[in-house]
Amino acid sequence: MKSGIYASLDIGTTSIKVIVAEVLNGQINVIGVGNERANGLKRAMIVDIEQTAASIRSAVEQAEDKADVKINELIVGVPSNELQINSCYGGISINKNQQEIGNEDVQQVVAKAIEGSLNQEREVVNVTPEEFTVDGFDEIKDPRGMIGNRIEFRGTITSVPRSILHNIRKAVKRAGFSVRNIVLLPEAMGQVALTQDERNFGAILIDMGGGQTCVSVIHDDQLKSSYAIQEGGEYVSKDISIVLNTSIKDAEKLKRDVGHAYYPDMTSDRTVTVDVVGQKELERYKESYISEIIEARIAQIFEQLKFSLDNIGASQMPAGITISGGAASLPGIDRLAEEIFNIPVRIYIPDFMSVRYPAFTNAIGLVIAETNLSEVEELIIQTLLQKTTSHQPVRNSVQPVAKEEPAESTTQASDQYEMTDPEDEETMADKIKNFFSGFFE
Repeated sequence: MKSGIYASLDIGTTSIKVIVAEVLNGQINVIGVGNERANGLKRAMIVDIEQTAASIRSAVEQAEDKADVKINELIVGVPSNELQINSCYGGISINKNQQEIGNEDVQQVVAKAIEGSLNQEREVVNVTPEEFTVDGFDEIKDPRGMIGNRIEFRGTITSVPRSILHNIRKAVKRAGFSVRNIVLLPEAMGQVALTQDERNFGAILIDMGGGQTCVSVIHDDQLKSSYAIQEGGEYVSKDISIVLNTSIKDAEKLKRDVGHAYYPDMTSDRTVTVDVVGQKELERYKESYISEIIEARIAQIFEQLKFSLDNIGASQMPAGITISGGAASLPGIDRLAEEIFNIPVRIYIPDFMSVRYPAFTNAIGLVIAETNLSEVEELIIQTLLQKTTSHQPVRNSVQPVAKEEPAESTTQASDQYEMTDPEDEETMADKIKNFFSGFFE
């Protein structure tokens, strides 16, 4: 884990969170937190760059004040909407006799591997290395310092629609900051919410945000699939508002104060008063009735996620399901999930001062993902920057929060693992199902 000061940015549908963390001797100390209501977003997508930039600026200023530092660059999370995960391969001959393989050779072979993956509609977010091969000797993690005539690279490319990254980078730049790195949110969550063994053996992550819910599968320490549905915590509030005929603000308060996601746990007859629109008198409802409303929506979300997992044969992972994100704060949500998925479920809450809430899981995960980058992964990120936008500067490997003028940064990616909508073409679903069928052989 690299030492330094890092700032992360999690752009959610309902809130924008910024964390400033100091990393020293493998220990993470959160020294600043910003949390601002999100404007300009819908279903985790930016629909108004100016409004989003203003919210980002406000959240960063909050974190700066608490941390007493100046933030100029951010580790930015990107949602896995319309994510594609593809294998890639590249090989090059080394035109120098008896000289050691260096950084430039690694970057050239990675560039070769991603060459055929760039197109006008999609952009590479990350390239995960699986192995290097030098003169036929495979399973090499870092070929630098070796001698050989040919080097090959195998890895996995993750890509999203180009418009998603463009809007994120534009909003961050408009807010006055540069992008240090772009990290997929499922990968960030996996870094903090799962142990190394869980990532290796196989686990399911459910990230329950305000505007959408994402289910991801991690196996062999790699993101294998990720699928998002456009329903989240704010939909629970809307349901309460509609059924009880109360304002969204009051519905949100009811959800927060007395909400429970598992109706069978509601054994008492406690009631709560509700301010009903158009009525002078308050209405009184049982808390169990509110729980019924909440459970119905959450159950619907979980059923959709289960259908997606069943569709690719990945609904039974050894490490079970880990749920986090803002909506994971609802009591009983793990009990409901276990009933629907029929595997062990746990809630992850970050164990860091000032951010002991599921809503901050992704923000702290972004910091951990950045500090855990190996030197080879740093080289791959530099290669992506050079491949996607020639005007981008090469990022430094280890830097505290920068104090120079912001400079925009980017990341780009694309045939093997792809989580698709249940109604997508059968050939892709079969392709993924065949992959997952080998998990337990």
